[in-house]
Order: sequence, then structure tokens, then C-alpha cells
Amino acid sequence: MGNCCRSPAAVAREDVSTHDHGRKDRGGSDTGAGGKKTITVLNDVSKERIEEKYLVDRELGRGEFGVTYLCIDRNTKELLACKSISKRKLRTAVDIEDVRREVAIMKHLPKNSSIVRLKEACEDDNAVHLVMELCEGGELFDRIVARGHYTERAAAAVTRTIVEVVQLCHKHGVIHRDLKPENFLFANKKENSPLKAIDFGLSIFFKPGQRFSEIVGSPYYMAPEVLKRNYGPEIDIWSAGVILYILLCGVPPFWAESEQGVAQAILRGLIDFKRDPWPNVSESAKNLIRQMLEPDPKLRLTAKQVLEHPWLQNAKKAPNVPLGDVVKSRLKQFSMMNRFKRKALRVIADHLSIEEVEDIKEMFKKMDTDNDGIVSIEELKTGLPKIGSQLAESEVQMLIEAVDTNGKGTLDYGEFVAVSLHLLRMANDEHLRKAFSYFDKNGNGYIEQEELQDALMEDGAADYADVANDIFQEVDTDKDGKISYDEFAAMMKTGTDWRKASRHYSRGRFNSLSVKLMKDGSLNMSNE
Repeated sequence: MGNCCRSPAAVAREDVSTHDHGRKDRGGSDTGAGGKKTITVLNDVSKERIEEKYLVDRELGRGEFGVTYLCIDRNTKELLACKSISKRKLRTAVDIEDVRREVAIMKHLPKNSSIVRLKEACEDDNAVHLVMELCEGGELFDRIVARGHYTERAAAAVTRTIVEVVQLCHKHGVIHRDLKPENFLFANKKENSPLKAIDFGLSIFFKPGQRFSEIVGSPYYMAPEVLKRNYGPEIDIWSAGVILYILLCGVPPFWAESEQGVAQAILRGLIDFKRDPWPNVSESAKNLIRQMLEPDPKLRLTAKQVLEHPWLQNAKKAPNVPLGDVVKSRLKQFSMMNRFKRKALRVIADHLSIEEVEDIKEMFKKMDTDNDGIVSIEELKTGLPKIGSQLAESEVQMLIEAVDTNGKGTLDYGEFVAVSLHLLRMANDEHLRKAFSYFDKNGNGYIEQEELQDALMEDGAADYADVANDIFQEVDTDKDGKISYDEFAAMMKTGTDWRKASRHYSRGRFNSLSVKLMKDGSLNMSNE
């Protein structure tokens, strides 16, 4: 749910300040869908319509829960970003708590040049609105790729900023939990623009010694102890180490063709320093990566120790020799592939309709035979066949696993909806096909290069033709010049973003990838 301000605001500055576009009213009535009274998410904020204080203009970005708009303060004329989180999509108590916590953390963290500033949070009947500082300088990798001269010294400057954000979070009792390049934007287009962390949607407060078990984050950046469900703030250093590795060579250190493969690579922890450009990278940089990607969190460097490492202490003396076109090419491809996937995931999320949630509600009622508001494992096992469930055996096992691991042996309604929605998103072929159809504009059963170019152009990619060609090289495995549904589905399931799949399953809930420690200390992994 990031401040996705990729579009330049300069063009809109005069437009926004002189025109009120008569956008659809974001205030609405005091009732939601179906005539039900709307929920209150934030208790201590203004409940006035967003349009009263801000002129809301064009869309800048879109996530699963929210849409980010360019907006202007009617009094000061300051250009800002407004992330509007639809209440219709906050379907469970956990969703609502996530939004409350995101706002609380952004208010709690001190003002800092490396963290996007939250101007205010407000709420109306239809949405929660986070009004933030506008970042119009683009995503981290886009800036790097656009530069003609990219060096180890430049990577050191970026790493310092990222680790300073980690240090600030940890000092104030916050674990970020979702550090990745997409969550860092440049404030403006100037060469010396500040780099800012812009998304705290998965962050959490912690106390010294406190451990967490919720599997969160994006697969490439996930620390091994997250997979083992026993972690603390050290996970942010691991994620920053992964970003540093990518900054220096253009690919993640732990990669595979599937979720399970990525997890296994993370747990093995083997780091490749042999392929290009590593022979030309300084030993000091590689030493820092090894200590940030230390599998034992107790031995891993702290943020303070990373900032004191010689490579960062002497960043201005780091090699200023270009890392080479191969690194820039890999970075561009990695960044654009992620953008392609993010767009597809948004299409899937948009197709999860109110009707589908109502169907889940009916399913829950039928299985809750004693009407106590919870479904036990017995009710689940006997109820699914009776209601003619089309879930595959592995999907039924996911529901049972959720019951088994939440410590209660039951699922309440909110938990049941969260699990079922995950199955709809990721296990339902129909939703993947809807996403595929979004790109397959002419309906011929293939995504052609021109169709992908058009989609990337809509998403703000400047060199969309080259990028589409790079993606085709990776996804078009049979090299017939087009992407079939099977090739698209394979791409979507490679290193899929676990963030939304797992965000609902905190406090003892589960994730689709089960990683368990056996009695002998070894690891057992299975896709439930």
C-alpha cells in the first residue's frame, strides 16, 4: 500500500491548482454496500470529506487495498499524495488493524529526511485517506537504470540511507518487515534528491526480546528466521543485505522457479560471489554482505554496526568504476518483471467482488452447524463435502492447517474469510485467467509484445518497448514470440509476493508455505 508516486507532478501543478475536476464524491452517505452502516477505522481523526480540505486529482498508483492520488491542499496549495484505502476492501478485523497500525507507526516515527512525511490521516464513509509528502522522483531501480554511470560508490550511498531508516525504526521500537526496492522513492528528480521509505503497511511495534511468528514480506527479501516463524528486528538487516546484493549485481542472492524453491535457497544461505560483476567488486563490499546475510540473527550485524562498517564509513572512497551494462540490464529486467507481476496481482484483487465475499459468508454459516460463530476442525471436515466445495485436497488442507496452528483449534468468521480469500486469489485459476485477459487485449489467447508494451506504458515505464522485450526474453520460454497462459501462470508463481497472502494470518495463523522445525532440528517444508 505504498505511496506509488511514479508520475511526475510538475505537469499537474498548474492543472491541479486551477481546475476542480468534479471527481466522484469520496464522501458518500453514512451507509455502505447493502445499506449497512459503515465501519469506523480511525477513532481520533477528522471525519470530514477529503474533498473539503484537498483537491484530489489524477491517480498516481494503485495497490491491493488503496489508490494513491495527486492532491493539493486547498489552503496552502502544497502538492501532496493521498492514499485512499477503500473500506469495502477491509474485509476482516485484521485488515482494519493493519491500517490502524500503519497510521500509528507513521505518526510515531520522528520526522526524518529519509522517511515520507504523513501530513494527516482522515476518514469518510467510504475510505481512510493518508495524506503524505509527494515523492515524484521515481522508484529506486528506475533511477539507477536511467543513470549513465552506476558504480559501487553509488550503491554505498543508497545502502547507507536504507540502513539509516532501519536504525531509526529499531531505535523507536518498530520493525519494518517489508524492506524492498519498491518501497523507496526519490523525493524529486534532482540528482541529489533524498531517497525516502514510503510504505509501513507491514511494520509492527516491538519490545526488546519480543519474537514474532507471522510470515510477512516479499520472498526474495525474507530472512530465514521469518520462514521458521521466530524472529525479531534482525530481519530488517537481512532484507537490507539482499537489496545491497541486488544493487551490486542486478539479481537477488536467493532465487528459484517457485515459492518453495526460493524459501529453500534462503534456508541454505549459499551466496554466489563468482559470476560477473563480483570479481570486480571490492572485498569490503562482499564482506559487508556476508555479515548482513548471516543466517544466525544473533551473529548478524546491527544497523549501527552496518553503518560503522569500513565500506560505508569510506563510501566516498568506494570504487567509482561503472559496474557495467550487465548489472543495469539485470536491474531493469528485475524491476520491470516485478512491475508486471504487481499489475497482474492488482487485477486479481479487483476481481474479488462483494458477491464472492458473500458466498464465503454463506459457506461459513452452513458449516457452523451449532451457530456458535466459529468453525471447528470437525465442522470443517464434515461441512466442505456437504456444501459441494470445489476446493482441491491441498486447499482443504490449507484450511485445516489454519485451524491446527492458530492455537484454538477453530476459525472465527474473520479468520475463515481471510483464508478463503487467499485461496481465491492464489489458487483459483479463474482469477489468474482474468489477470491474463487484462493483458490479452485482442483475446487471441496470448499476450503479444505490443500488448505488454501498452500495459507497461500505462504503468509509467519510460522505455517500455525495451522493457517488454526483456520480459519476453524471460517469460516466453518456448520462444514463439508471445506469452501463453501457461507461461504467464508460471511467471506469477515464481517468487510470488507472499505479503498479502500472509498479512491476515498473524497471531498464530498460517501461510501457504509451511516450514516446520523437526525434533532433530532439521527443517521440513511442504506446500499445504
